[in-house]
Amino acid sequence: MTTTSPTQVPHRTESPTSFPAGTVEPDYFLTEALGTDPASVLAGVSDEDRAYWDRARSFVQDEVLPVIDGYWERGDYPLHLLRRLGELDLLRDGVPVEGFAPMSSMAAGLVNMEISRGDGSVATMVAVQGGLALRSVAECGSDGQKERWLPAIAGGTEYAAFALTEPTHGSDSVALETTATRTDGGFLLNGEKKWIGNGSVGGLTVVWARGEDGQVHGYLVPQDSPGYKATKIEGKLALRAIWQAHIRLEDVFVPDENVLPGARTFKDTARVLLATRLGVAWSAVGHATACYETAVQYAKQRKQFGRPLAASQIVQERLARMLSELSTMQLMVVQMTRLDEAGMLTPEQASLAKYTCTRTARGIASNARDLLGGNGILLENRVARHLADIEAIHTYEGTETMQALIIGRGITGTSAFA
Repeated sequence: MTTTSPTQVPHRTESPTSFPAGTVEPDYFLTEALGTDPASVLAGVSDEDRAYWDRARSFVQDEVLPVIDGYWERGDYPLHLLRRLGELDLLRDGVPVEGFAPMSSMAAGLVNMEISRGDGSVATMVAVQGGLALRSVAECGSDGQKERWLPAIAGGTEYAAFALTEPTHGSDSVALETTATRTDGGFLLNGEKKWIGNGSVGGLTVVWARGEDGQVHGYLVPQDSPGYKATKIEGKLALRAIWQAHIRLEDVFVPDENVLPGARTFKDTARVLLATRLGVAWSAVGHATACYETAVQYAKQRKQFGRPLAASQIVQERLARMLSELSTMQLMVVQMTRLDEAGMLTPEQASLAKYTCTRTARGIASNARDLLGGNGILLENRVARHLADIEAIHTYEGTETMQALIIGRGITGTSAFA
């Protein structure tokens, strides 16, 4: 007896033979990983990097794709997938942690791409837990804080959040108004945060607040701390399988030992954000790859006017255009990652990668959705989910406008932020 992989299970049962020929829609199998690499730009990755990539792909095919549509549709959070990411050592986003194998920036990018090819919510788990929270402790924490938190966050045994954005401070997060006031043995935090991934699931939140010296500092806040109140944000149309929280901090006490000693100004916060910006570009490549590969498979299987869509000139032109755009994205992120590994990546280059890749991914997703016709809005055909999630990554880690201003400052030598 033949079997199919979990991601190839037909969505419909066999139709009665009494139905007229041609009136019953066939099943479409659209989730095979095609390994799209038209310029062979990914062919030369090292064996060590490819091992991370292969592990991420197996996780996507075997554990994410068979279940994610249901979680996304219900707005449920599959926390077991976050734990599995830790077990598979796919959570670290390249952050070195004692006791864990080395993970290069290229490996981190490939993991971001592959997980995003599966689902944007699951990729955001990596971005939040590893890219932001873990990196904050690794770069700004004390030796004791690193020993306590890094293995647990990297291994997925503790959940972690990064609380910077506020209801009235998104793009201008440098102007945040959450305060940290000195008290006996520590600080009292007061203020609000919004769009905080993992901020309501229990665990640790890295809270950024303004101290009495006027500078921004980082604080490690267990989510069961008195005065910490987090509410899941409802009504999202993107990233529905990860919970973001609206947090209120009312005299939350943080002992001195939970202050990040290396977070002395907003420049330290910005350093963490800069390191994750390239990861968002890789994520956009993953989303675009999913949309392109779905369109290719659908075009070969869907028949109209007595032939597959793939036999139509206009469809082939669309697929060629998507492939051209996707190869441009791949070339950009690989080159920028090489610069990052050489310690030469500039903020303008990181912004250029994010700006280019999320904009281009939007176009590929829109093209693929249109190519699938009415079937393009069905979750089971996955393009609509990626189309929605790309809207989220196009905004977070700095909007398109903010990236353009960073790039423009590099072009002209003049800041136009204010």
